[in-house]
Amino acid sequence: MAARPLSPVRGSLLVAGTTSDAGKSVLTTGLCRAFARRGLRVAPYKAQNMSNNSMVCAGPDGGGAEIGRAQWTQALAARATPEPAMNPVLLKPGGDQRSHVVVMGRPAGTLSSTDFVGGRTHLRDAAHTAYDDLASRFDVVVAEGAGSPAEINLRAGDYVNMGLARHASMPVVVVGDIDRGGVFAAMYGTVGLLEPADQALVAGFVVNKFRGDVSLLAPGTDELARITGRPVYGVLPWRPDVWLDSEDALDLEARRASEAGTRLRVAVVRLPRISNFTDVDALGLEPDLDVVFASDPRALADADLVVLPGTRATIEDLAWLRSRGLDRAVLAHAAAGRPVLGICGGFQMLGRRVSDPAGVEGEAGAVVDGLGLLDVETTFAADKVLRLPTGHALGAAAHGYEIHHGRVTLGVATEEFLGGARTGAVFGTMWHGSLEADALREAFLTVAAEAAGSSYAPAGVCFAERREARFDLLADLVEEHLDVEALLDLVAHGAPVGLPLLAPGRDR
Repeated sequence: MAARPLSPVRGSLLVAGTTSDAGKSVLTTGLCRAFARRGLRVAPYKAQNMSNNSMVCAGPDGGGAEIGRAQWTQALAARATPEPAMNPVLLKPGGDQRSHVVVMGRPAGTLSSTDFVGGRTHLRDAAHTAYDDLASRFDVVVAEGAGSPAEINLRAGDYVNMGLARHASMPVVVVGDIDRGGVFAAMYGTVGLLEPADQALVAGFVVNKFRGDVSLLAPGTDELARITGRPVYGVLPWRPDVWLDSEDALDLEARRASEAGTRLRVAVVRLPRISNFTDVDALGLEPDLDVVFASDPRALADADLVVLPGTRATIEDLAWLRSRGLDRAVLAHAAAGRPVLGICGGFQMLGRRVSDPAGVEGEAGAVVDGLGLLDVETTFAADKVLRLPTGHALGAAAHGYEIHHGRVTLGVATEEFLGGARTGAVFGTMWHGSLEADALREAFLTVAAEAAGSSYAPAGVCFAERREARFDLLADLVEEHLDVEALLDLVAHGAPVGLPLLAPGRDR
């Protein structure tokens, strides 16, 4: 869709949500591409992300830097180069009560649940400094909130939702997922629970994932606008073909190939602490593959290819694998000559031994046996490796990214494969994202299908083109279903003065 000419705009907008997974990431991505298509210099931003799905970009010193995958993807949508300032604080859960902290792309210790209210001042300062830097260099910053701004138990230490909005006098749009039900109550309640100074920045709403005739929704959106004094800027339809690199949840349907004509069945083991599961997104785009996530041995029984993905806790997830009998299923699969692919932590599990002398993952000095399918030993070190490697494998050019504490030692006679190892039909790589390289993916699937006694016909899928098409589809939906001119006016001029205060927050 052609964008209308635009006069110069400078400012920012915060996309908040009634809940987690309400559509903040999707809306932010769509706005980034829609604004960029109008000739604006756009930067995505999320002050603090909590996810084990991360990406490596170039750091300011020329080395690698780690940011949330969603912000990396949004930067591509914005036609900008991903950088650490777009996600200055990344929390990577290491357990129920502890997260590993990444600040401006580099490891920065740990954070416990007890620190969440009052122990994050240094993180807030880093986040605000990064935002100010982006705002000075880009025309528009489209910021994504986290969870819900109505988590009033955390408001005192918040710097990713209303704390950020207050820092930058940033207008806020609240998106709600109508597919979950109760969206009008959630939207009103989100505003109503906020204190007056926060309410003054919430300018309106966007409804997400609506199915059916939008005219049936009009009485509700009109009434919401009347009682809150804030407009609904539009209603985004539910579309099964809209999916992005996921942040918090595994979108299985988005990654399943068509059942019709399926030739190669791929089972990805759903590890409890799975990380960088977007490694298999490229497989999900292949029309002759059926990609499923599996958590019990029976689901591996009829698979042609088994994938052990990355994990934030290799030793603990290896123990989980054994507790479910999945280790025996993987060994039986490999013994039958069928292919296995391990990626990063999944690759380390395929080796002979995993050691953690420094206690990077937990207990210092822990040593466990791997599955023994590859002549490899892994030792965890305190320093994290962040790299963007390139190379060749199976006769094809390859690229990827590395995020790991594990140092891998290969046996003398072991064949190297993408920073990892190969023995027969068992492959292990330290490179995340390698399957996004089209030629390498086709070569690997051809070898895997032959080993499985199955067949694979390359469909000529271009992963990069498919990603670009998704960005443009999202921007088209934003242009068609939202009042983009009104949203740009918010960016340029901020929230309207004198917005009504809603109960109960107005009584504070």
